[in-house]
Amino acid sequence: MTAMTPGSNISLAATRVAVDVSAPVRLDVSGLLLTADGKVRSDDDFIFYNQPSGPGVTHRSGGGATPDAIIVDTAAVPAGIEKIVVTASPDAAGQSFQGIEPTATIRDADSGSVLATFTPPQLGTETALVVVEIYLRGGAWKARAVGQGYANGLAGIATDFGVSVDEEPAAAPVQAPAPAAAAPAAAPAAPAAASGKINLDKGRVSLQKNQTVSLVKGGSPLLSQVKMGLGWEPAFGGKDIDLDASVIAYGPQRNHLDSCYFGKLSILNGAVKHSGDNLTGEGAGDDEVIVVDLGRIPAEATGLVFTVNSFSGQKFTEVAKAYCRLLDAATGEELVRFDLTTAEPQTGVMMAKLIRQYSGEWEMTAIGEFVKSRTVRGMVKPAAQAL
Repeated sequence: MTAMTPGSNISLAATRVAVDVSAPVRLDVSGLLLTADGKVRSDDDFIFYNQPSGPGVTHRSGGGATPDAIIVDTAAVPAGIEKIVVTASPDAAGQSFQGIEPTATIRDADSGSVLATFTPPQLGTETALVVVEIYLRGGAWKARAVGQGYANGLAGIATDFGVSVDEEPAAAPVQAPAPAAAAPAAAPAAPAAASGKINLDKGRVSLQKNQTVSLVKGGSPLLSQVKMGLGWEPAFGGKDIDLDASVIAYGPQRNHLDSCYFGKLSILNGAVKHSGDNLTGEGAGDDEVIVVDLGRIPAEATGLVFTVNSFSGQKFTEVAKAYCRLLDAATGEELVRFDLTTAEPQTGVMMAKLIRQYSGEWEMTAIGEFVKSRTVRGMVKPAAQAL
């Protein structure tokens, strides 16, 4: 293992490398794919929590329990891309790196072995950093320690490398590719770059796959009872389909704590309760409902993954209009909704996850990943990997 200093570099023997960045506080970590002129080709080359995949580069969330990472598959990086820069900024708005210097750890993404570490020295007012870069030189891939700081947050880095950033404080992330003068696809608004996530201030949020919403309203975390309603209908002309909704609870190391389903209706000392098999929910026709008391979730539980399975073996290609939605249990108000728009011939699907952050707030992320499993037991391992 090499302890790097600013400007030093190492050759990369591994084809796939992971760069995680840790600090005493939660960080937002991102990656940018750059051409020879040091710019992105388009906003799609900005990889971060709300746009987690690009050609050869992916963002892996630590779920608030472990550091976020950027994974680079050098064999899959497209021609014309000569450098991937890995950046970090504190999740708390306006916080600088003074006294909370981050450490980047470069690993073999397949074996997990540590190749090098780098801690930028003498940081002060910087609110964002280019920490390290993975670059192509003479046909070989290398890693260089950088430690370049920015006082204007992630927006300063994004703008410097050619990503267009919307300066409106309340602007929501934009999902479709936009012209150069518009906001980037799913990029955070500039004043919110340190936190950058959608919240509930504007009312109901409709998520797309891999999108995240912070369960914060009016600056305060939502710590009351919520309901996760899950529903589905048979495909056109199909027979009735009986699916089972469940929630799997995990600890900070992705360790399985317990599972709540039709055979075990209450877990975590009653903080999570299942309404029972084949319940028709009020109002919108939810097939099954799981009630979560966010304020009572024990400290050792940091992640909840909501799944749906077909015990009878019917495939999700026989299902239409599957969805999940989060409601305020007291008022019935729908807070967040995710409609599953694709289907695969599998018997299980991970619909969404709730992750507790360092700050205590919860975030909901739409997953929409299919799994070959007819029971919640078979979902435990893939759901842990999805955290």
